Amino acid sequence: MFSYIFGREEKDLRFFQVHKFWVVNLSFKIPFNNNKKLEEIFNRVIDDVELQTIWKCSNITAINRSGLTDHGPVHIAIVANSALRLFRLLKEAKIESNLEKDYKLSYEDAEVVVFLGAIMHDLGMSIHRTNHQEYSISIAINILNRILGGIYNDEERIIIRTEVLHAILTHHANYKPLTIEAGCVRVADALDMAQGRARIPFNIGKIDIHSVSALSIDEVYIEKGSERPIVIKIHMNNSAGIFQIDELLKNKLKNSGIEGFIEVLAEVKNEKNIIKTHTLKL
Repeated sequence: MFSYIFGREEKDLRFFQVHKFWVVNLSFKIPFNNNKKLEEIFNRVIDDVELQTIWKCSNITAINRSGLTDHGPVHIAIVANSALRLFRLLKEAKIESNLEKDYKLSYEDAEVVVFLGAIMHDLGMSIHRTNHQEYSISIAINILNRILGGIYNDEERIIIRTEVLHAILTHHANYKPLTIEAGCVRVADALDMAQGRARIPFNIGKIDIHSVSALSIDEVYIEKGSERPIVIKIHMNNSAGIFQIDELLKNKLKNSGIEGFIEVLAEVKNEKNIIKTHTLKL
């Protein structure tokens, strides 16, 4: 069965220096599936200095200053691919997108919404973790106007911009997605849970249930399901990974609007120790 695999090897993070979390030579690719608008927008995104820089700034805020997991370019690449994979599996299952249903735009345009929502959902992390989804909206508006300009007429651009902003806002658990597109972005964000995302905070002393549970996840597979359109398979090396599923993924799946289309299967293989001793510091 064909699947996308989202695992993070430490070497794939492409970070250098222990306390300098900048990404270099990021290999960011997505399958275009003959969607010419998506390809053109992707090329504009890759060449956009503002976006590239904000992603770097988001990682400075997240890792250096807050001791959180990766929220930079590697996270963005994984979420974008995951969101498109989820969205395309729903398309295979004859689930109509809201852009098609509500605005009579094309499925290809809906893919553009999913992609842009995925790559811009964490822009506000460059300012602060608290309320970052709202800061992301403020930052994204001008960038979206620039990225979409010349590809869409004014009315189409405004519609797509609005739908992207909705996906950005509702990726946060406090907001309920009202579109299939936004639901895919929200769930995809939670699927970046493999161990590399927490490797750097863990190595510099951020030892808590968030980092330990993330280090327990080896790979995440997104596959076509049999009973439901999508099955998400999670391979763990330690039972602590259950925290990622029950506390983080579950919260993103709940009220996502696409939870009824997804089955989640988790399995522990070759249980190993992540920490040998831990001293409680008060």
